[in-house]
Amino acid sequence: MDLVDELRAFVATAQTGSFTGAADQLGVSNRLTSKYVAELEARLGVRLFQRTTRKVGLTPAGEDLLARAPALLDDLDDLLTEVSEGSRGFSGVIRLSAPVTFGEIYVVGMLERFGQANPDLTFDLRLTDHFTDLASEGIDLAFRLGASGMQSLKTRRLGQFQSSLVASSGYLAARGTPQIVKDLEDHACIVDTNRQSPRRWVFRRDGTETVAQVQGRFHVNSARAAVELAQQGAGIAYVPDFALQCVTGGRDLVRLLADHTSDGHPITAAYLEGRTLPRKVRALIDFAVKDIKASGVVQMAP
Repeated sequence: MDLVDELRAFVATAQTGSFTGAADQLGVSNRLTSKYVAELEARLGVRLFQRTTRKVGLTPAGEDLLARAPALLDDLDDLLTEVSEGSRGFSGVIRLSAPVTFGEIYVVGMLERFGQANPDLTFDLRLTDHFTDLASEGIDLAFRLGASGMQSLKTRRLGQFQSSLVASSGYLAARGTPQIVKDLEDHACIVDTNRQSPRRWVFRRDGTETVAQVQGRFHVNSARAAVELAQQGAGIAYVPDFALQCVTGGRDLVRLLADHTSDGHPITAAYLEGRTLPRKVRALIDFAVKDIKASGVVQMAP
């Protein structure tokens, strides 16, 4: 039995919490995954998992091994890839996560562009507006909007985004155009619940901060949905500028209070602290830094 296969089975089982999940991740049978782990336990003379009928949990010895095995496997993959890839480009799988709207508007296209030069690469992209746990879900790289504050992650700043107020001309004809920030409190506003303070909209003008506490019938957890509702005349939306690139169907949107600005929020590429970054992931981050600048989808980081 190959030690590397045993370690891969162990890491996948620890990350997914089950032999079935590990088998799906590795593309092998449940029985083979369980056998690999049992062989590794026999080789080491220790029990790595506490098994129940529903899931497996790590023993102290398993926790010690998990702290080092992923980095060891990454180093091995990096070494083998570097020796074999030559001019063929990178190969293997990169597992990523990204916020839904940003992922649909930018990340998908960026991966396609990176993939053109690396036809042997496979991308596993999970779109979610929740901060994923990179270690437990086996994610190599996460694109994030705003600061996460997680000490276990290293980040590279790619740019920043700001938000704009928009409404359809039909809505403004029926309800009037707000002239000052406080006017927003008398309008139907589309609330994006992904924002840290969804109903507290903050603006700056000439160094002065003004806040509107808004109300509205529509609360959505998607900037793209907020844009769509604004296009349909449902109210005023406060959305990241990159989300406006999904405007479709010939419906117009009018930007409001253009002399006011929002606070900028960072866009970062995040990966686990203390783990050797595979060359293919490092190359993808380097590519994203240049590509996001060329795309014009966000402002560049100051």
